[in-house]
Amino acid sequence: MKQILQNLSNGETILADVPVPGCGPGELLVETRRSLISIGTEKMLVEFGKANLLAKAMQQPEKVKMVLEKVRADGLLTTYDAVKSKLDQPLPLGYCNVGVVREVGDRVAGFEVGTRVVSNGPHSEFVAVPQNLCARVPDGVSDESAAFTVVGAIGLEGIRLAGPTLGESFVVTGLGLIGLLTVQLLRAHGCRVLGIDFDEQKLDLARRFGAETVALGRGENPVTAAMSFSRGRGVDGVIITAATDSSEPVSQAAKMCRKRGRIVLVGVVGLKLNRADFYEKELLFQVSCSYGPGRYDEDYEIRGIDYPFGFVRWTEQRNFEAVLDMMDEGKLEIEPLVSHRFVFAEAVAAYATLSQDKGALGIILEYDGGDNAGRKRWVDLGSTGRPVARVVCGFIGAGNYASRILIPAFGKAGAELHTIVSKGGVSAAHHGKKNNFLRAATETSIVFENPEINAVVVATRHDTHARYVIEALRAGKHVFVEKPLCLTKEELEEVTAVYRKVNDSGAGTSLMVGFNRRFAPQVVKMKELIDAIGEPKAFIMTMNAGSIPANSWIQGAAGGGRIIGEACHYVDLMRFLAGSRIVTVRAECMGKHPAVEVCEDKAVITLLFENGSFGTIHYLANGGKVFPKERIEVFAGDAVLQLDNFRKLKGYGWKGFKSMNLMRQDKGQEACAGAFIAAIEKGHPAPIPFGELVEVTRITIEAAEQVKNA
Repeated sequence: MKQILQNLSNGETILADVPVPGCGPGELLVETRRSLISIGTEKMLVEFGKANLLAKAMQQPEKVKMVLEKVRADGLLTTYDAVKSKLDQPLPLGYCNVGVVREVGDRVAGFEVGTRVVSNGPHSEFVAVPQNLCARVPDGVSDESAAFTVVGAIGLEGIRLAGPTLGESFVVTGLGLIGLLTVQLLRAHGCRVLGIDFDEQKLDLARRFGAETVALGRGENPVTAAMSFSRGRGVDGVIITAATDSSEPVSQAAKMCRKRGRIVLVGVVGLKLNRADFYEKELLFQVSCSYGPGRYDEDYEIRGIDYPFGFVRWTEQRNFEAVLDMMDEGKLEIEPLVSHRFVFAEAVAAYATLSQDKGALGIILEYDGGDNAGRKRWVDLGSTGRPVARVVCGFIGAGNYASRILIPAFGKAGAELHTIVSKGGVSAAHHGKKNNFLRAATETSIVFENPEINAVVVATRHDTHARYVIEALRAGKHVFVEKPLCLTKEELEEVTAVYRKVNDSGAGTSLMVGFNRRFAPQVVKMKELIDAIGEPKAFIMTMNAGSIPANSWIQGAAGGGRIIGEACHYVDLMRFLAGSRIVTVRAECMGKHPAVEVCEDKAVITLLFENGSFGTIHYLANGGKVFPKERIEVFAGDAVLQLDNFRKLKGYGWKGFKSMNLMRQDKGQEACAGAFIAAIEKGHPAPIPFGELVEVTRITIEAAEQVKNA
């Protein structure tokens, strides 16, 4: 299928070939009939992509601060690679979609195959959308009109926050699509409306919809006009739907409001406010969040948990329904808002119009269905010159870590990159083409069932690891799974049983977990030095992890928590350096306190080894970014080794060794992948013995349980 993508690095808009997305639990697979290009949001994204790095930085000063902090911690080269990778991620454009349901996922209620729906899906021939972001289209509403539902809901949410009542006077500043729909919705509320804009065409439309207007392009004074419009009393409220860097719209809104008037910001404007303007009138100023309650709440949007109707009357889905009802009743005129129509195959030309035609307003993309009946879950990427290798890899997952670290590492190690899978298909197609994969897909079975693929890399969310590892082993594939191996002891037992059953038959199937830190060059040097000391060692490992919100997936069931999800690296690293079996584990976390949202990611884990060595892992999410993110210290034989951020290794009291510093941070990812590939090619056992993987995983799970139950 075809989908519109934006390259944030160079601003190029492309119509890409991507596989049809999978339809997961709680989702609908929708075949698109119409979609609407948002002249505000999408134009801003296109222009951001075309800007140079300096201009991008000036638009996002808060991101510049984060980059500088990363430079101090990880070095310039590592930071540059990370920023370049971030800008390389393809951005799906669009959020106003109308189509017909073709598949219904598990746990979906109220929608059937054949239902016509609106959604916030992107410009794509097929979209997979959670059910709470969809709404049925009434029979009396055309596909073209329904395409305006989402932008209408944005305006409606601003109106709901403003709380207009019959007979009140309101100003709408900025008469783009959202502004003109807001004018009509306010009129439907029984309000008198004054519209403000520079564009005469938009002012004409506002007057057609029943508003009085102020033409800024002719030098008309909006404050004077608003006072006259409100009979000298000041307007009851202002809804700002403009997009500008200027703070003038907010300043003008304050001056034209009555005492205790309401100002709601729906658009994007400067926010240098004059306190006196707001103080003397006791004005209410509020920023509206997109389509309404539920926006950006994963429980509502992704997991499908609706808010109780009696307590949250208007959610984003119910706002969609309200806008559609208004269209069905003829209270919203849509036809005058359509300025251009393009067939979807000419979408790139539509975006050129967006940038070049100042009269562009509602740009409709029309889909003909084409050859989509088969709904292919894979596409050929047209790669050429692929290496002939003994290790042929399929990748499950195409996220940031996989695309930036693992895929290049496996390619460099000489593996043939065959098929890459991602749920939505966009990242698989983009990174697959970039890295010379043969195929991109959205179904894992395409990898597991392909006899050409003999190795599978699992780089998905943590709660899927065990399942995919088991499927790959049963399919006779070698497996490299990004940490952790699994999340529970029950999963560990199942993985162990399947691994042993497969290998008891003589298959020689390798299983590797991405514990890359033991392969880092400075760690290899540390191991060489301490192995020469015939006495127990003491370890202090500190991970200054940084905070992650409590509602992040990694803190919940999908991630298993940060001890299992990340501290496992240090359990394995200490096991490797000690060179001995772990005999006891004790873990404690910070005590509960009202000021601390999550306690479990501020923990100390103590390990005791069979050879007498011991160590502590300090996993702390409450430290500052100026301090090294990772520090490893080894005390042995009247000497100390200290490694900071896998860049600077210092020796204190070591004969013949003082330091080993690197220009670029190296956590051993390339060496880890290379060791896995080399073992398969040579028919050797996996680089990390299976027993150690099981031991480290079990100990980490026990530590997490102790922390959770503390």
